[in-house]
Amino acid sequence: MKLYDFKMAPNPQRVNMFVAEKGLEIPTEEINTRERAQFSDSFMSINAVSQVPVLELDDGTCISETMAICRYLEELRPEPALFGRDAKEKALIEMWSRRAEFMGYLAAADMLRNSSPAFEDRGLPGVPGGVPQIAELVTRGRDSMGRFFDHFDQHLGSTRFVAGDNFSVADITTFVTIGFATRVDVKIPDACTNLARWHKEIAARPSTAALG
Repeated sequence: MKLYDFKMAPNPQRVNMFVAEKGLEIPTEEINTRERAQFSDSFMSINAVSQVPVLELDDGTCISETMAICRYLEELRPEPALFGRDAKEKALIEMWSRRAEFMGYLAAADMLRNSSPAFEDRGLPGVPGGVPQIAELVTRGRDSMGRFFDHFDQHLGSTRFVAGDNFSVADITTFVTIGFATRVDVKIPDACTNLARWHKEIAARPSTAALG
């Protein structure tokens, strides 16, 4: 197996943290998306949508999309069970993972891609011809992040981890999302003490070293 990633990018960070939690060692090849290496002919032959991460299997099969890669690795190494052990836990992890993505991760992406000079013509990922920035999406993203912080802070007042008593992929997505938001100077509000408590605990996990 080989993992194509870019350690500064949040989706590869999610996979790398997942790999670390599983105790796996997978050779990696860096695809520098800042230098538009994702649009090279060689990489586009691996992933036609020009995005990292991609997991290439020994038989040549290429799996892209963060959660698809993580689910494949979960099947290879079931322990620790980061997608849940029974129907209820699996459903809750899926629910909170999607909330983290839709309420937080996508909002952080909107803010960064529509405000940073580095993304001047890259309002959406994986488009070789470029997509212009839309300033209004920055404001919408900040509003969405505010709702994300409030919602997850309230929830974490009654649970140790995002989806219950056990650490899961939902915690990985939420943790990486918060780190992603700091790139546009959006941080956990002081009033969100439950979220801050959770964040401090997750930050102490050895797997966060994989985020670079």
